[in-house]
Amino acid sequence: MKMLRITVSGPPGSGTSTLVDKICQSRNWSSLNGGDIFRAEASQRGLSVVDFSALCKQDLDVDRALDAKLKEIISSSDSPEVVESRLCGWWAHQLSLDCLRVWISVSDKERARRIHTREGGEYMERLTESKQRQADDNQRYMELYGIDMADLTPYNLIIDADEIDADEVFRLVSDELGG
Repeated sequence: MKMLRITVSGPPGSGTSTLVDKICQSRNWSSLNGGDIFRAEASQRGLSVVDFSALCKQDLDVDRALDAKLKEIISSSDSPEVVESRLCGWWAHQLSLDCLRVWISVSDKERARRIHTREGGEYMERLTESKQRQADDNQRYMELYGIDMADLTPYNLIIDADEIDADEVFRLVSDELGG
């Protein structure tokens, strides 16, 4: 029987997707990225991701419905073993789910460097975009749920990934998972 074993959260460019891929490959576990729920809903509504994102900013009930769907998935008996999203650690904590809740912390400059390397463009533009996206998301989560993203108390493993590579992040998480 599958069940939630770990949530992975962090800002864009922190390495969450890379970590999830490594965990799933090494343990033959399944995963869900919260962004997949977002993209599926956009597609179901016949909207592009950009247009759906704009709708979410206008109608916070859309965000609430997507988060309710994610909560339902992670608390079900057939949840994937690994779930990745910005708020999944918070949801697992609030739902008292017994799992490892990982937050990957990375500075604004390092996130911008990684996004720049991955997507190109100008570094300073990526830095400005990254900071703005963080500020917008933090404001939305506070407005929607009263969640302060600077409060990391729901997480039982916080990794500062500024000075370590993806393999070291994976090793730290694997050690914590054991077996």
